[in-house]
This record gives sequence, C-alpha cells and structure tokens, in this order.
Amino acid sequence: DDELLKIAADSVKELTASGIQMLLAPDIAAKIKHYHGVDDENMIKLFEPREYPDFGNNLQCNKLEEVGFKSHNTYEGPDPDLICTLGGDGLLMHAGMMFPGPVPPILCIAGGSLGFLTPFGREEMSDTIQISLGFLQGDENDSGNDLTNYNSEMVPNHAPIRNDNEFGEGGYDAFHQRSEVDGKANIPKFSFGLGNRICLSMRMRLDCRVINRDGKLCARYNVLNEVVIDRGSSPYLAALECFCDDVHLTTVQADGIIFATPTGSTAYSMAAGGSVV
Repeated sequence: DDELLKIAADSVKELTASGIQMLLAPDIAAKIKHYHGVDDENMIKLFEPREYPDFGNNLQCNKLEEVGFKSHNTYEGPDPDLICTLGGDGLLMHAGMMFPGPVPPILCIAGGSLGFLTPFGREEMSDTIQISLGFLQGDENDSGNDLTNYNSEMVPNHAPIRNDNEFGEGGYDAFHQRSEVDGKANIPKFSFGLGNRICLSMRMRLDCRVINRDGKLCARYNVLNEVVIDRGSSPYLAALECFCDDVHLTTVQADGIIFATPTGSTAYSMAAGGSVV
C-alpha cells in the first residue's frame, strides 16, 4: 500500500533523527530507500528471522548448517527492544511467529480497515514508539500519572481506526506537512491513556509439539492465535483423541479440531455469529 509505505518512510526518518536505531525487513528497507530516499546505514539495519534450533517444522534440518547470502548491513545483535507492525491483525500473527521463543513487546499500528489488536492510529505511530521506548515523557502535572493505587493490568486506550479522510483536508501528506514548523517537528499531542503511558497487555501462546509414534519430537511451535489439526488429504473423517493432563477428555470425529487462545477465539466467535469475546 503506497499510503502505508509513505507513513512508514516518514516515521523511520523521524525516529532515526531522534537517535532510535531501526531494524527493517529487507523488502521494506529497499522500498522506502527507492521511493522515498530514506537510507541511513548507521541507524537502519536489515532484520532477518533467526533460526531457533528447538523450533520449526523439521527439527532435524535445523541442526544442519545452512549457507546463504546475507547483506553486510544485516543486524546480528540481540533481539529488538520493541516490534512495531503497521497493518492488520494478520501482520501481528506473522511478527509473533518470527520469534518462537520470547517475544519482544509488539506495538500494533492500525493500517487496515478492521483490526481487533491494532489499538493505535497510523498518525500516532512516531509518538507511540517514542513514548514506548522512553524518548517522550508524559506531562508531569497530569493528575493521571499517579499510579500508586492502580496495580491491575493496564492496556492503552483504544484509539479509533481512522481512514484517510480523517487526517483533514489534503489527507496524510498535508497532515504531515502541518506537523513541521520551521523544519522542527511539532506533531500534535495524543492521549495514550493513564498518565500518558503505554502499558503491556500480556497474551498467552500455545506450545504446539508434534511427536511421532516413536516418541520423537518432530516439530514445535509457539502460536498466538490457534492450532488446527485436520485430516489432511484423507477423504475420511479423523478420529482425534483429546487428553487433558494425561486424562482422556473426549474423542472427536470430524474433519479437524481447532484449539484457540483467548486472542484467537474472538474471530471464531464472530464467524459463528456470536459476540466479540
């Protein structure tokens, strides 16, 4: 999407100018360099998913040394402090799958028409990232920053998903131009919740392991949404024995079965005509 690419390029330019090192997917880095001239080898590195020996589809192959081309600008340091996605819920799922082990905090920016897990608007992208990393501070005089008696889990206010017309007259380009005065950033102030803080919402993942008849572990995944077990290419229904804590729960005779997390159950509830969970 050209509009999202423009937003990403402007945000990368602003964030690198603030001293934040960016790790970009190679295709995105190439596009913003070609179309928008955003390139800084010192502050922009290429991010490639790592190999995790204990995870994957074929654990035997993971132990083999794979020889491939890597750019001289590929980042090989520790995991990033923050992941930012600009898109829909599917992009969040993809980002989570790139880290089978511990996942850094993921900041989801709404870039689609519908997103249950993308609470921040695209015009808030730069401010949101800087506040999350501690580069911007909330108003010390804001009475909402007193967290002494607030010890429950906090999530950010869900900002409405805005379409292009809501940037005002002239769309996003005019909005961004109005955000600069005499060459200095003057981005409008947004409210991000209690004390202008962005807080984590912890989500569970399922540890999926495929074990063959010999008891050997063949594949392992950590998934955010759901695990699907189906009959594959067989024309017959599958008989799936389900155990919970080594106790037989039930035997399912069907095309397959879906085990969904609380995150994944929302979409299935809606698809069945139910309410949003």
